[in-house]
Amino acid sequence: MTKLRQGHKVLGTFIDALNWSQAIVQITSWGESRQSKTVCLCNVHSSVTARSDSNLSVALSKSDMVLPDGSPVAWMLRKKGYKKQTRIAGPDLMERLCANLETSNIGIFLFGASEQTLQKLLETLKTRFPRLNIKGSLSPKYGDWSPEEETTYINKINQSGAGIIFIGLGCPKQEVWMTKNKDKIQGVMLGVGAAFDFHAGTIKRAPDYMQKAGLEWLHRLLSEPGRLWKRYLLTNTKFIYFALQDLRHKSTT
Repeated sequence: MTKLRQGHKVLGTFIDALNWSQAIVQITSWGESRQSKTVCLCNVHSSVTARSDSNLSVALSKSDMVLPDGSPVAWMLRKKGYKKQTRIAGPDLMERLCANLETSNIGIFLFGASEQTLQKLLETLKTRFPRLNIKGSLSPKYGDWSPEEETTYINKINQSGAGIIFIGLGCPKQEVWMTKNKDKIQGVMLGVGAAFDFHAGTIKRAPDYMQKAGLEWLHRLLSEPGRLWKRYLLTNTKFIYFALQDLRHKSTT
């Protein structure tokens, strides 16, 4: 009998209520037996986007684990009864998993980002986690892929023997792609987005005090105002509006 997942919907998307240990143990268990699973990280941007993007909404609903990447998403879970829920950010999840996997035989595969970013990421991981079993990496072609190209990518991932595949294609492309190929990939896929850039050092991450205060979005906005101002202005405003509606409805039921 399948164990029921603990969690609650936030803006219509089900988010798992898990602590760090539970998430890592479950992902590692799936990876050890190379089960075809998908793990998504849900922040303010993805939760708001899913309300109007049916492909992303379906991808999140079909995911085997959806973790609260953003502090506001974790806060919503706490308001819905999961008092100890913390933020589980993609870059931190990737880092903790890699540290944990140093003592196992589970291999990892890196799929996404530019060739330059991927090479820097590989150098960082090999330095920080020398016993990590890196089975392979692949920087896919920019833009759309033909069925033949996609099949080549899938075959290379599977032939590597990796049990955990980190996907860095960005939201919503990575979530949709993981769902589409779930039963074709022999391993756990984690959509970690910008984690590749953060760990490679191509994008500087917010200081710890800003992360703890839930202001990592502000750091990114200040770093790339021309590209991100509209995204954060619109999505943050929409999230606040929908969250208040959600909590108001909860208080009257």
